[in-house]
Order: sequence, then structure tokens, then C-alpha cells
Amino acid sequence: MQIRAKTAADVARALSAPRRTLSDFMALISPAAEAYLPQMAAEAERLTRQRFGNTIGFYVPLYLSNLCANDCTYCGFSMSNRLKRKTLNSEEIERECLAIKARGFDSVLLVTGEHEHKVGLAYFRQVMPIIRRHFSTVGMEVQPLSQDEYAELKTLGLDSVMVYQETYHAPTYARHHLRGNKRDIAWRLATPDRLGHAGIDKIGLGALIGLSSDWRADSYFVAEHLAWLERHHWQSRYSLSFPRLRPCTGGLEPAVVMSDRQLAQLICAWRLFSPTLDLSLSTRESATFRNGAVRLGITQMSAESRTQPGGYAEGDAEELEQFAIHDDRPVGEVAAAVRQAGLQPVFKDWEPFLGR
Repeated sequence: MQIRAKTAADVARALSAPRRTLSDFMALISPAAEAYLPQMAAEAERLTRQRFGNTIGFYVPLYLSNLCANDCTYCGFSMSNRLKRKTLNSEEIERECLAIKARGFDSVLLVTGEHEHKVGLAYFRQVMPIIRRHFSTVGMEVQPLSQDEYAELKTLGLDSVMVYQETYHAPTYARHHLRGNKRDIAWRLATPDRLGHAGIDKIGLGALIGLSSDWRADSYFVAEHLAWLERHHWQSRYSLSFPRLRPCTGGLEPAVVMSDRQLAQLICAWRLFSPTLDLSLSTRESATFRNGAVRLGITQMSAESRTQPGGYAEGDAEELEQFAIHDDRPVGEVAAAVRQAGLQPVFKDWEPFLGR
């Protein structure tokens, strides 16, 4: 593979390049680059501070439903798992919003299982105005929708959409998506393009690390995807996550275990490849890793996350959750750690009238 064939000379060349190419990104995620992590970290921090200042944006996921019509081997919401199912109604959503606001958040990511009939556009039409009243920024991570549906949700206040490909390796994708619409890899792969045509402000990409046996190859294809999107939909902003598999009901063991050092290398490589890209680190990672990685290039963090419907107002209900989080600190403690790193936690994004 070209990535593993990269040499120390290729890494040094990538580090000295004023603007990195896809070939440089290959070098920076290669085994040869592991010895260069201190230099990569220093440059990643410099580029991040230059573009984003000394800030870390805070957001929180708001799980609306764990209903799902897909059977995926790695997800707690999979239809084959025997767990309690719940979809929040308007009153429950209102309570969740108030509980989240009480924790200080002003940016939410709406999450559901993929069930287009019971948790589809009609449901989103109903709940989006309720949620939008409470928050300055609303994102969404749900089943892929059509261009027209995204355009309609934009008029209701949708700012961003995260749609993770999980893996770009078609045989591995087929092996882990057993039933449901998510089996259609082409429809999912084309979703960011539909988002760009719909004029969505921010588009989130990513691969699930540990699903395929080669995290480097999947990361490279994410970079290819991003480069294509930036050429065709330059009006949109982009964000990236790098989730590692976490324990969940019916979950599987990772096909490959990525070390913390390798994840740090990947974060730095992304910042060097794309100085303007939002890089997000979720509560899937440990408090220790997040405290150390916050200066490597990260621009957004979640905190005090609950991965089940009703998790904020009604308390913990583990039987409803998608996966077990790793960093369970209260948001105030996470914010204090960010300040201790010399950075400022930011809970509010730009207002629309300021050009967001």
C-alpha cells in the first residue's frame, strides 16, 4: 500500500510543505511519521491557534430516539438488539432542552436511530422549531435524507449535518450492515454532496475507527472525499470526527486497535492537511486523552454526553443508550481542564446575522 511505503524523507517533505497534498497526508498518517509526532504536534498547534484562536467550542448530543430499522454489527441501536425503544415527544424534548441549557450549552447535535417512517421528516418538522428556540446552533446526525428534505430543514433552523461513512471499504461495509437502508453504501456516500447542494452551512465527515482492519486507508479516503467536496461545495464549512469503537449492546471487538499515540498522530495529520477544518473530539475518548489532545488541533468538544433519549432530564437509563461514553466528567470539570490548558471554552457560535 502506498501509505505504508512512505519514508522518513516523505514525512520531512510533507512537514516542510507550505500546503499539503493528499500524498503528503499519506506520509503524515504513515508508520514512518510516528517518529515525527513532536514536530507534527507543534505545527498542528501553531496552525490551529492561527486560524481558530485560543478557543474550544462546546456542544452536546441530544438523542431524540433509539428506534432503528437497520441491523449494524457495531451499534447499540441495531434493530436486532433487544433493548427498550423510546422516541421523545414534544414535552419530553422541552424538558431535555431545559436540562441541557441549565448545563450551559448553546449548541446541540440531534441524534436518532435511522427509522424514516417513525423518526423521519414529519417528526423533524415537528420537533425542530421546539429545539431551535433554545439553541443558537443546531446540528443533526440522523439517516441520510434527500436534497429537498435538507433544504426544508435548513429553513427550520438546521445549521449542520454529520454523516459518517463508517468505512469506505465496500466489502467491510457490506459485512457490518446486514439489513435496512444503511446497506446502500452509494446513497450514504453521496449524502454530503446533497448537503452541499442544499446549502447546509457545515458538513461533518468521518470513519469509524476499528470497523475496518486499516484505519489509515479509511482516513485517506475521508481526505479524498473532503478534497472533492471542497472543490464542488466551497460555500460550506466542514468538520471531521475520528470516533473509535466503544462498547455497546451487541457490539463487536475492533478489527484493529488504534493506540492513543496513533490517534494523536491522525489528529495532527488532519490539521496539517487542512488548517481550516473543524476537528471534533467526543466523550468516546478518555478524560486523560482529551486533556492532552486539546492543544493538538481540536476545535470542538462534547461534554457530559448522554447517548440515550431522555438522558439529561430523566437521568441515566443505560438500557436505552447507543454506546458507553468514556469521559463522564461534568461539563464544568471539562471546561476547567480546557482553561487549565490555556484555552477558552466557547458555548455559543456566531449569530446568523454576523454571516454564519
